[in-house]
Amino acid sequence: MRVTVLTGGATAERAVAFAGAAQIVTALRGRGHEIQVVDTVTGLLSPSDEQRVLSAQVGPEPPATAELDEQERHFLSAELAELAAVRQADVLLLCLHAGRGEGGALQAILDVIGVPYTGSGPLGSSLAMDKDLAKRLFRAAGVPVPAWFMAPVAPEDVTTALGWPVIVKPSKMGSSVGMTLVKTAKGLDAAVELARRYDDEVMAEQFIPGRELTVGILGDVPLPVGEIIPKHELFDYECKYTPGMSQEVFPAKIDTKLARQLQELAFIAHRALKLGGYSRVDFRLSPDGDIFCLEANTLPGMTRTSLVPQAAHAAGIEFPELCERICRLAREQDGRRGG
Repeated sequence: MRVTVLTGGATAERAVAFAGAAQIVTALRGRGHEIQVVDTVTGLLSPSDEQRVLSAQVGPEPPATAELDEQERHFLSAELAELAAVRQADVLLLCLHAGRGEGGALQAILDVIGVPYTGSGPLGSSLAMDKDLAKRLFRAAGVPVPAWFMAPVAPEDVTTALGWPVIVKPSKMGSSVGMTLVKTAKGLDAAVELARRYDDEVMAEQFIPGRELTVGILGDVPLPVGEIIPKHELFDYECKYTPGMSQEVFPAKIDTKLARQLQELAFIAHRALKLGGYSRVDFRLSPDGDIFCLEANTLPGMTRTSLVPQAAHAAGIEFPELCERICRLAREQDGRRGG
């Protein structure tokens, strides 16, 4: 296949996207596919650019991206459709997180260009990225979610309806960027201010103590349930991207009935948001055994040690095969749309 990987992007998860793209490129080239790489900010990468950009490490803090935003806006609107690497690809593999690349804007552009691409379409992408709307749809579909408010939120509202501690986070961001566990009213305003650096809409969500569980969906099939055990109180950005800061267990050490229940809820959540291709749905299991769905990710991390690749490995699907399956799903989905 001729596969063009779209990666980078003008978001705080730019470095994470490059890290995933580096491993995808190696895996697919190793299987004999023709691969090119496009940064949605700077354009087509030369071999030397690839080597420089894709070999960088993910740091403990998200990168600053304000100066990249206008570059990406211009590239997507004026240059993307003109690239032969895009127009002549058999499939576009999206390795992007948050922003235009995961939130539906890029998907809408690619629908117009008419080249198959991985992941969900514009509607599902935008619904999943907006945590407020996603939680409303989960709840309507019978998937339990933590209680939440959208800012502005007063301390007395938290005390009355959510309880302390409370999670404060941007509504449209991933990788736990801008997220704070607020334990007392004193820290609420600062947490909202931090979250607003990344998104105008900020969510205050009931904190659910307990176990962190996750379910990947590949096509219409739930993958084995995984458990994340972070070194910090939360599975934050540092724990996600710093080696040794978290332990991931696949399959999770839970009973079969609970695993099947989580897989069923993950699939319901996937369908409720009209997602396609593959996704990952995250849960918390309270000490009382209650399940709460936190969010769905339409373009989950794709390094070999990311959660979906680990879940696929537990199901007997090695990383290069996983990348190929995701590409084939994109082409099949495009065919069903008449592309």
